[in-house]
Amino acid sequence: MDGRGTHYKIEFINPIMSQATPTTALYIVATPIGNLEDISYRAVQLLSSVDLVAAEDTRRTRVLFDHYGIKTALTALHEHNETAAAPGLVQRMLAGEAVALVSDAGTPLVSDPGFRLINLAIEAGIDVLTVPGVSAVTASLSVAGLPTDRFVFQGFLPSKQAARTALLEHLQYEYCTLVFFESSHRILASIEDMAAVFGGNRRAAVCRELTKRFETTLRGTLHELHQTIAEDRDQQKGEFVVVVAGAEKDPDADMPGAIEMGIALQEYLSGSQAARVAAKLCGVNRRELYQRLSRSTEKET
Repeated sequence: MDGRGTHYKIEFINPIMSQATPTTALYIVATPIGNLEDISYRAVQLLSSVDLVAAEDTRRTRVLFDHYGIKTALTALHEHNETAAAPGLVQRMLAGEAVALVSDAGTPLVSDPGFRLINLAIEAGIDVLTVPGVSAVTASLSVAGLPTDRFVFQGFLPSKQAARTALLEHLQYEYCTLVFFESSHRILASIEDMAAVFGGNRRAAVCRELTKRFETTLRGTLHELHQTIAEDRDQQKGEFVVVVAGAEKDPDADMPGAIEMGIALQEYLSGSQAARVAAKLCGVNRRELYQRLSRSTEKET
C-alpha cells in the first residue's frame, strides 16, 4: 500500500519449483529421517521431475511420495540387488534419462547402499549431483552437547560382542567425538561395551527416534546412560544414534614430535622461530617447546 491507499499485489515466484526437467545426471537426494516436513523444496521438485527414482525400499519411499503427491516411477536399489541393478540404471542415464537415488531416510550412502551405482556413473562420465538435506549424523551432533569440530563416524557397530569390543578398543584413544548408529536390539549391550572399554565416566549422548513423535536425547556418562536405558523399556525402542566424547588428549603427547621438528628447523631458523613454527604445526605450547629446545641445544654444546 502506498501513501494514497493504493494496494499492490506482490507475487513470489519460487525459482526452484519453476525449474524445467532436470538434465541427465544421477541426483543423490536426502530425504527426511522421520518428520516428513524435513525435506527441501528443491528435493520435492527434483523427485517430481526426474525420469526414475532408485529407492532403498520403495514401500517406505512411497509414503513420502504420497505425502507430496509425487508420481515419479520407483525402482528398488538395495544392498542385495545393487550389483545387478546398477549397470541398467547407468545405461538409462547414458540414454538421456535423469535418475535420483534415495535411501530409506536421510542422506544416501551414509551406512546405506549406492556406492557401486555412483562409481559406475562416474566411470561412465555421468554427472553425479547432490541435493543435500537431513542426516542423522549431523542432526545428532547438533544436539548432543559434545565437541563437533572433529568427529569420527563409525556407522553400525558389529553385532557380535567380540568384534564390537575389538572395534571399540581400536577407538579407545581417539580424540575426536565418535558417532555410532545402533538398533533397539543391541543398544543396551553396545552402551555396556562402550562403558567397559572407554570407561563408565566417558560423556555421551543417546539420540533416539530423531524428529519423530517419541524423540528423546539422553545425556550423561556411559554408566548413567546404561542405567537409565536399562530401567526404561521405552528407551530401548526405535532407532538410535550414540555420540561419545573423544578421549582426553595428553598435552605432552605431541611434544616429542614437535621437539624433533624444532631441532631440524633450527638448521634454517633461529631457536624462537623454529619453536613458533613447530608448535603451530604440532599443536603444542610454544613457550614450553622453546624451553625444551633450548635445553636440548645446551646439552649438545
